[in-house]
Amino acid sequence: MRLRTSIALAAAGVLTAGSLAYATGSAPRLTALQDYQLWHGSLGRGSLQGASPSYTAVGMGATPDAPCDRTSRPETSIQGRVPAKDFASGRAAKGYTCNLVDVGHEGTSGGFQVHRYTDKAGHECGFYDGTLLFPTNEPNSPGGVVVLDMSNPAKPLRTTVLNTLAMRTPHESFRLNAKRGLLAAVAGSPATQVGVVDVYDASKDCRHPVLASTLPLGILGHEGAFSPDGRTYWASTTADRGLSAIDLTDPTKPQLVMHSETIATHGLSVSDDGKRLYLADVQNGLTQNYVSEITHGGGGMRIMDASPVQAHTGPVTDLKEVGYVTWPEVTIPQSTIPVTIKGHKYLVEFDEYDSNTTAYSPDENVGGVRMIDISNEKRPRVVSRMRLAVWEKGARATDQQNDPGASSGTQGYAAHYCAVPQRKDPGILACSTIASGMRVFDIRNPLRPVEVAYANHPSAGGGYAMSAPAFAPERREVWYADGNSGFWVERLSARAWPTAHR
Repeated sequence: MRLRTSIALAAAGVLTAGSLAYATGSAPRLTALQDYQLWHGSLGRGSLQGASPSYTAVGMGATPDAPCDRTSRPETSIQGRVPAKDFASGRAAKGYTCNLVDVGHEGTSGGFQVHRYTDKAGHECGFYDGTLLFPTNEPNSPGGVVVLDMSNPAKPLRTTVLNTLAMRTPHESFRLNAKRGLLAAVAGSPATQVGVVDVYDASKDCRHPVLASTLPLGILGHEGAFSPDGRTYWASTTADRGLSAIDLTDPTKPQLVMHSETIATHGLSVSDDGKRLYLADVQNGLTQNYVSEITHGGGGMRIMDASPVQAHTGPVTDLKEVGYVTWPEVTIPQSTIPVTIKGHKYLVEFDEYDSNTTAYSPDENVGGVRMIDISNEKRPRVVSRMRLAVWEKGARATDQQNDPGASSGTQGYAAHYCAVPQRKDPGILACSTIASGMRVFDIRNPLRPVEVAYANHPSAGGGYAMSAPAFAPERREVWYADGNSGFWVERLSARAWPTAHR
């Protein structure tokens, strides 16, 4: 029996059981970490798990960091670390900042995506998925995607919570298309989930998005992406091969135009013209599968020709590959962002976690973040990396592994998501780095990035920054969510973000 069949049955069973437990109020109240570990590592703990290899690739080296200004509350140890002694002394509870200030805060939990949108009437809104996992750790009853009125960034005001099925359990799939004002998600989990896709229209009043449609078009869900024109939403399976393209030309009547079981991707992004997919490939070759991925790492970045889907001329059976690249420190490729810097095309790629989510070893790789030159899309190449000192193998072998959350395969010191304020000459890159909080890099010189700011608000169990951040460039703000401490608004100094639009 294929892995897909087992996953589908498990997903359906969990969805039913979880919904029933939620409805009856009997759902177990696990911590975010316990809950996420339970799911994300579950398939890797079965009889198919092989022995974890010894990773000996040379460390990539920490990215240089700028000095913190006088208003900062800087880290007390190496770059990215929150030592156990800081929790014991109470220092960690005060949070850590460098070259930015805390502006606003809302909620006590958070998930994987934060978005900002201004509607046709001029209302400024924020959106974030409020939980790491359904049905536990939801921000309130009934839980789901939190909608915020951001007219006063110092006091984010919750206006509603989107609680249809996919919005209650979007996992990493929740996306905004700002051009059309559409919100979309496919029901997902750390493995996969029955792929109901919800679409909302926020264009008229973003404070109260309107449900446009909810249909089981995503087959099996985990991650997702919009084409920039907002006419196609892509839903990926991740735990097995599977990618679906859903036509949203009429968001009230979405159409499944492609489902491929030959494409294996975690997250993905789409070129500005909609004709290229940039996949965070997770199953390279016939021997690579979900089990090997979470216990050994693997995959890379794959470019696919999406022109047949972008043409919107009818059903598409599959897509052709254009180019592929991998790197020695690969763990679990998470997603990608195409950017153009000084007229040159690059792709930001970020891996999640270390190379074995089921056990801790100092010798494991931490995938981190990298810049890929895609000027020759048939032969993409890695040209630089963004890494924290705390990710290096020498640091992992010290007592930092005893820091709260540090030895967790699905928390710890590692990367998760990144985002840019705009694709053309973005200036900065903001990344959620789990226990190290949200980090900001100056990428004006893509070959020599520099870390320029950070914010970390750890709970007693350590930081849990997992979300792709959002931006308000005119105020030099970065918004992000932490799984254990909620939604945060941070304002960067002018020195840290000199290219912000005013």
